[in-house]
Amino acid sequence: MQINKTISIPDRSRPGLTTTANSAVDQQGTDGNWTTVGQRQSQRQRRRGGRLVRRKREKMKNRSVSLKFGTLNVGTMTGKSREIADVMERRRVDILCVQETRWKGSKARNIGGGYKLFYHGSDGKRNGVGVILKEEYVRNVVEVKRESDRLMCVKVEVEGEMINVVSGYAPQVGCELEEKEKFWKELDWMVESIPRRERVVIGADLNGHVGEGNRGDEEVIGRFGVRERNVEGQAVVDFAKRMEMAVVNTYFQKKEEHRVTYKSGGRSTQIDYILCRRCNLREIRDCKVVAGESVAKQHRMVVCKMTMEVTKRKRVKTEQKIKWWKLRKETCCEDFRKEVRAVLGSVEIFPDDWETTAAVMRETGRKVLGMSSGQRKEDKETWWWNEEIQESVQRKRLAKKRWDSDRTEENRLEYKERTREVKREVAKAKQKAYEELYESLDKKERRKGVV
Repeated sequence: MQINKTISIPDRSRPGLTTTANSAVDQQGTDGNWTTVGQRQSQRQRRRGGRLVRRKREKMKNRSVSLKFGTLNVGTMTGKSREIADVMERRRVDILCVQETRWKGSKARNIGGGYKLFYHGSDGKRNGVGVILKEEYVRNVVEVKRESDRLMCVKVEVEGEMINVVSGYAPQVGCELEEKEKFWKELDWMVESIPRRERVVIGADLNGHVGEGNRGDEEVIGRFGVRERNVEGQAVVDFAKRMEMAVVNTYFQKKEEHRVTYKSGGRSTQIDYILCRRCNLREIRDCKVVAGESVAKQHRMVVCKMTMEVTKRKRVKTEQKIKWWKLRKETCCEDFRKEVRAVLGSVEIFPDDWETTAAVMRETGRKVLGMSSGQRKEDKETWWWNEEIQESVQRKRLAKKRWDSDRTEENRLEYKERTREVKREVAKAKQKAYEELYESLDKKERRKGVV
């Protein structure tokens, strides 16, 4: 028998109010169960707690990586290399785009302080662009595209993420229209050639004023520009709309002193910009002009901080493998042949059941030849190694010691040449070893000689 009871229970979510709960209570005792508001709230809290825990676990799978990008029109790199490296070190800039380097050639050069400059220029008196990288990112350079003396791109891998750093120098106001159109077409092509899943950061002197305010252009620029927009600034906005980019400078409210990038005489304007994809704009934490540096006479460095959420890499599971390459040795081959004959009963023809034969071969290989360690890049057996490679490696080691003790240009070139020599010898040895292995497997006599 059941009795329906109406119970008034205080509503803890809103003090002073009560709620009514109808429940069925067993007549045998007072230990009957009913659902109250408090219990329902506890259940909701547990559900919310579960979601919070899941979110926390998902967050733990990722980790944040911060990078500082900058752009600066240096006027010329001659006599300023070390000074720029010092500025980057003090301001903790990881990657810097430089314009008007006025260096001829397509090369890479260490500028001191652990920084390296990748540059391109066709005339030593005008134009020229470059990208300066911190030492830890130099090793991760994947590709360098040198489009012209006004445009180049360096692709860098950072924690498994690809970042394309573009350095650009747009024609000045007085240049011909054809030259300006050529620059924007090349920049369009360069950005379009980059896969959508990869990040793009453009640091450039675009010689245009995007202006203050963003009515009608909210998707590509912020409200914090300088002065009024001109024709060249409209070209910047049009490019950002075409390529779905965002002008980072204009999204952060700063004093005018920290927005002006160019000062000459009585003029103060904003013509140096950092752009990124609109979808990555939320990763930008700050952007401002660095005042107080004298490395360039008229231009000022623009710096932005990007924080990326990258997925932690899982350790790749490896498996142990049978050391089949040991069959190249006559002693191992003879032991393997004897063991297989013993298992198969000294038959000359394999059984018709391939699975049985394969199982016998694998088990015999494990017993006679042994198993690899299963560890990546550790205790790896290079069966193609030979004396020529060993001698090349020894020469490389000696060259490295000389380079470490005496950092002259001659020693550097020698070490570089020895490194290339080792790579060539390894490639030749691998090719020769595999060709011999394939030839031995193709020969009918070799197949018979195995068993």
